[in-house]
Amino acid sequence: MELKLVAERREGTGKGVARKLRAAGRVPAIVYGRGMEPIPVSVDAKDLYHVLHQGGANVLLDLVVDGEPHLALAREVQRDHIRNRFVHVDFLAVSRTEKITVSVPIQVVGESVGVKAGGVLEHHLWEVQVECLPGDVPEAIEADVSALAVGDTMKVADLVPPKGVTILSPPEELVLAVVPPQAREVAAAPAEAAEAEAAGAAAEEGGEGA
Repeated sequence: MELKLVAERREGTGKGVARKLRAAGRVPAIVYGRGMEPIPVSVDAKDLYHVLHQGGANVLLDLVVDGEPHLALAREVQRDHIRNRFVHVDFLAVSRTEKITVSVPIQVVGESVGVKAGGVLEHHLWEVQVECLPGDVPEAIEADVSALAVGDTMKVADLVPPKGVTILSPPEELVLAVVPPQAREVAAAPAEAAEAEAAGAAAEEGGEGA
């Protein structure tokens, strides 16, 4: 089920126009897709926040531009994290019958037997590329770590996508690993030594400049 978002065409483009739109509580955006001319639009910032918060990054949108509906995804959302506001959005118009490629987060479920035994769960990959129809885009791909013991790993090939979804990321890519706690400590030791050496060198340089 898609969420409705209303957009308005904008005649002007450029930084000046974009600043005025944002000052008025709107977000400059573009709608593009196969076989169509890009449409410069703007959307209400609060409405955009609502649909993304409710549906997630890959939410399927009923994007209505001046009364004309478009099935779309928010392909790229630019944010100003300092001012806590949206900067620009690229909306990709899609067809219900044509597959698309999107990035989907990996969601860890379960508690590893290795972690229960004192091991540490390391994350190496946080999202995967998938191909599916727009209506089949999952919120996340689950990674069940329940059976992972200390020393075990999980690769992309071990992930089980929902029906209708194909994972495109390299199957040999490492997703998760359960390592002994001492291995984590040994790996951290060289980094700490390097930081201490760098701090000492900086102190010597400061003394020479005094």
